[in-house]
Amino acid sequence: MKKIFKNYKSTIILILAIIIGGVIGGIFGEKVKVLSPFGDVFLNLLFVVIVPLIFLTLSTSVAKMKEKKRLGKIMRTIIFVFVFTSLVAAIFGIASTSLVSLVNHSSKMEIKNTLILDDKKEDIDLNVLDKTAELISVDDFTKLLSKENIIALVCFSILFGLAIRKSGKKGEKALEVLCSFNEVILKLVDLIMLYAPIGLGCYFAVMVGTMGSEIAASYFKTFVVYFLVAILFYFVIYTLYAYLAAGKKGVKAFWKNILPTTLTSLATCSSAACIPVNITVAKKIGVSDDIAEAVIPMGTSFHKDGSIIGSVFKIMFLVYLFEGGISGADMIFKVIGIALLATLLVTAVPIGGGTISESLIISLLGYSISCLPILTIIATIIDAPATVLNVVGDTSSSMLVSRIVDGKDWMKKEKS
Repeated sequence: MKKIFKNYKSTIILILAIIIGGVIGGIFGEKVKVLSPFGDVFLNLLFVVIVPLIFLTLSTSVAKMKEKKRLGKIMRTIIFVFVFTSLVAAIFGIASTSLVSLVNHSSKMEIKNTLILDDKKEDIDLNVLDKTAELISVDDFTKLLSKENIIALVCFSILFGLAIRKSGKKGEKALEVLCSFNEVILKLVDLIMLYAPIGLGCYFAVMVGTMGSEIAASYFKTFVVYFLVAILFYFVIYTLYAYLAAGKKGVKAFWKNILPTTLTSLATCSSAACIPVNITVAKKIGVSDDIAEAVIPMGTSFHKDGSIIGSVFKIMFLVYLFEGGISGADMIFKVIGIALLATLLVTAVPIGGGTISESLIISLLGYSISCLPILTIIATIIDAPATVLNVVGDTSSSMLVSRIVDGKDWMKKEKS
């Protein structure tokens, strides 16, 4: 229990701070506005760090990438399986959130009026190419330093990292400097997050105090729905993947061995910390060494079922808040596309990736960046079940890769 509390300490403290803030807001009502500056300080710190965080983490990550020796067939199969399972997760998420509104109707107008007073979405009559150009680029370097141009900044950061790689030895000094700055910015994020319980607690207290308890009910509803969806996905979808990989034998082997991975993900609340046990479990199921040792580490960075479903929940929360719900197939495809892009594009970022992903979601939807704390709270309350799906999803993916690469008899190597 001490180990679990230690690993979940920051999440537990954040949740407690949010709960306490909600209680204070509910008790004192409008008087709680006196706490608003404390929440504003946290938001301002978060907004200021977004631009350097995105640039340094993405550019250095791309610049440091090195090709590993793997069979081409394995690599192609891994990419295919990751894309396929990620798409399934996104569809599963939107199907579940389409059945119930995550935001209580009575709290919508109050939240909308509070969040977008000075930053409203504009309808500009541009064709698709013009919109794309404005989305991924800016006409002046200084505009990249604005949190309003997140996508253009992401594109520039990736290109900058590729340029460093192309420079070879001459670019090593630049990479060394950027890596040093990256370490500093990550420590800065750590320092800011030390203030997060106070900042988010005060922010939530003001929200509840000025808008009523309905907003708290909306977050609670979001958690309950996500928790139920995670349980359903865990038992149904992963059983289906195991069956596709090796029939009844695969299902039996999967559920016989998956418990250590599940418990480790709950105890550590970290996908990276689960890599050793996850590789061991995959090998016990019968996955070959080269596939297990390729899929699991790559999956930790680039394949996260729980995070994708979580992105759908964040998107749908905002959609229900501002649009009242989804209408038409085009909106469904938009939600799925944004969820995949916002999750897969930044999952390799070790620290701050959640903030980048949430900023990207807001930017792609065209809403105010002031919505960021709303998504941060959602990310906090769904963290535990999302981690389980992220980790277990890598195990099931290794089985699917084995089926495609090694054929239907791949489980003959199953170890006891």
